[in-house]
Amino acid sequence: MKAMPEKGSEETSNLKDTSVVKEEIDRFSALAEQWWDPKGPMAPLHAMNPVRTEWVKKNFISKKNTASELPTLLDIGCGAGLASESFARLGFETLGVDASEEAIKAAQAHLKSSPLPSSAAPLSYMAGQAEHLVEDKRNFDVVCALEIIEHVRDPQEFLKLLAQLTKPGGQVVISTLSRTVRSFLVAKLGAEYLLRLLPIGTHDWKKFIKPAELDQMSRQVGLQLTHINGLSYRPPHWRVSHDLSINYIALFKRN
Repeated sequence: MKAMPEKGSEETSNLKDTSVVKEEIDRFSALAEQWWDPKGPMAPLHAMNPVRTEWVKKNFISKKNTASELPTLLDIGCGAGLASESFARLGFETLGVDASEEAIKAAQAHLKSSPLPSSAAPLSYMAGQAEHLVEDKRNFDVVCALEIIEHVRDPQEFLKLLAQLTKPGGQVVISTLSRTVRSFLVAKLGAEYLLRLLPIGTHDWKKFIKPAELDQMSRQVGLQLTHINGLSYRPPHWRVSHDLSINYIALFKRN
C-alpha cells in the first residue's frame, strides 16, 4: 500500500464541522505512550482485539479475482495500531488512520521497534480524519470503525463517510456499545468507577447506540446489515456471543 502523506497539525486541530470531537482526541492522545502496555489503560482493548479482528476475517467475503490480490482495509480511528497490526497479519493491506497525531506516532514507533513478520500484508499509517480520505476519493474493500462511533460528533454523518469510503459491494465493520441498563452498570459504572479498567470519562453512556438504531442509520446511507454478534467478557477472555446488550460488532455490505 502506498503510504499517504500525514496531515499537518493545523488540519488536525481544525475540527469544526467534522466527525471528530476535540475533547475525545485530547483524551486518547494523552494515553498514546501507554497504548501498547497490555496492563495499562488500554488493557481491555488488548484483551478484546483478537476476538474483533478474527471475527472480521471470518465474515469477510473477498471479491478479488486472484489469491495474490490482497483485500484493502481502512482502520479508521486506529489509535496506536492494535487492530491495524492484527489486520495486516491476517492478510489485509491496511491503512490505519487517526485524528490523534500522538497516537499515530506511537503506532509508527511500535511498528518500527517490533516489525511485522514477512508473511504480513503491507501496513501504513496516516494522521487525519475520514473526511480527508473522502476528499482524496479513497475507497477500500473493508472499512473498520472499532469502538469509534460512540466518540464521534454525529453518528449518522460518520456512517455516511464510512459508506463513501467503501467500494461498491464492500463491507463496513462497526463495534460499539448498546445503550442499555446493563451497559450503564457494567461498561460505565463498573469498568470506569468500580474496577478502574478504563480511565474515568472514557465513555458517555448517552452516546451508546442500540443495534436497531445502528441498523436504521446504516440503511439511510446504503449499508445493509449482514452479520451481528455480541462481544462478551468472561474473565479472563472475551468471546463472540448472541448477547447484544453491552458490546457488539456488526458487519454491513455497501449496496
